[in-house]
Amino acid sequence: MKVPILYEDNHLLLVEKPVNIPVQSDKSGDQDLLSHLKNDIKIRFQKPGNVYLGLVHRLDRPVGGAMVFAKTSKAASRLSDQVRRNSMERQYYAVVHGRPAKKAGQLVDYLWKNTQKNIVSIVPKSHKEGKKALLNYQVLETQGELSLLAVQLETGRPHQIRVQLAGMGTPIWGDQKYGARYSKAGQQIALWARSLSLEHPVKKDAVRVDSQPPQSFPWDIWSKI
Repeated sequence: MKVPILYEDNHLLLVEKPVNIPVQSDKSGDQDLLSHLKNDIKIRFQKPGNVYLGLVHRLDRPVGGAMVFAKTSKAASRLSDQVRRNSMERQYYAVVHGRPAKKAGQLVDYLWKNTQKNIVSIVPKSHKEGKKALLNYQVLETQGELSLLAVQLETGRPHQIRVQLAGMGTPIWGDQKYGARYSKAGQQIALWARSLSLEHPVKKDAVRVDSQPPQSFPWDIWSKI
């Protein structure tokens, strides 16, 4: 597994997550990013014993792009607080089928996760297990039946971007779960974590990293990337 390091110091590790790799170990038994990074730190810095690396947020298994991990428990606590306060800015590219009715807007939905089936659904506000989900989007470019969107998360619900964009009638290209009617087997979902901005948990200065999607279809058809 090759994992590009975007930024690293004694407190933080920001990397570019490869596609189709689980962030942490799951029932598939496949190699996961967290274990790989711990082992990499152990080797690079010749650390004895167990290596601490805190998981602050997640990306869905098929999604690639910028992620941050905490190298100390203090950093993990402070970064988790930034996620809770929505002060960590997470921006994404998404290639979707169709064209949103508005060039830019905010989507507000209530989401419920069926943990047995690992499927998230949009539910009424009155649903007792529904959780509020907000995201902002902007149409950057349109070509034929596809549109390139810039997406910024306001909340971090499971499968949020995929479910909300599909709910708007513009499912993400290659999404086998929430856009199966449009997608073909083997297509790689066109959702990418393009940037991550946060306050350094110790130094307090601004940290931002950027990550570019691969130069293959449908990413290579846009002048904005």
